[in-house]
Amino acid sequence: MNEINKSAAFWRSFPIFEGFSKETIGEIADIATFRKWPAGTVIFQRGDEGTYLIVLVSGRIKLSLITPQGKELSLRQLEPGSVLGEMAILDGQPRSADATAAVATEGYVISKRDFLDLITRHPTAAQAIIHYLCTKLRETTEQLETIALYDLDARVARFFLATLRTIHGEELPDSANLQLSLSQTEIAGILGASRPKINRSILALEEAGAIRRSDGIIHCHIGRLYTIAEPDDD
Repeated sequence: MNEINKSAAFWRSFPIFEGFSKETIGEIADIATFRKWPAGTVIFQRGDEGTYLIVLVSGRIKLSLITPQGKELSLRQLEPGSVLGEMAILDGQPRSADATAAVATEGYVISKRDFLDLITRHPTAAQAIIHYLCTKLRETTEQLETIALYDLDARVARFFLATLRTIHGEELPDSANLQLSLSQTEIAGILGASRPKINRSILALEEAGAIRRSDGIIHCHIGRLYTIAEPDDD
């Protein structure tokens, strides 16, 4: 993919553009520039000036922080369909995390100047972005709640359910298959645990009949995952 895709459906598949008008979508396509990043590329670092946002089309980007002790803390793994770097161009603050291409990655770059000019000229686009940011804030609050209030088995179950919702939507089937591109070490970084503890929790979910692993596929029993994810609901 080396040319701008002008399909409105393509651009609206990214949540930040979901509420944009057809006219505004056309302008987004015009100001976006296609880019490729080889695996391991540091795309930007914490403290850098935010001069662009990225629309992720393929591959995976890791967001992380380096602690004062020199340990890397993985914050999130962004999959295709994600947008990153938008906060720094909207609030004028430096980048809040490091972004690294975990695998060969492709996407579109939109400059701060062009993006701010567009939303200044299109108030409905600005309203759509406010809605998008509120949704992200709710997701962050839920992630923090998951880490703070639930034991690790519940956190892993909630992680699987959240990943499945990105595929199937809020209404999940009774059972579904999941093929994760993340390692147990990467999941551990997201959930604030060690890899051995994540491995024990995955084994516990298997013993409870909530998941079954086979040839790289995780077969998920949705009802049992919910029971583990929400242990206090009974």
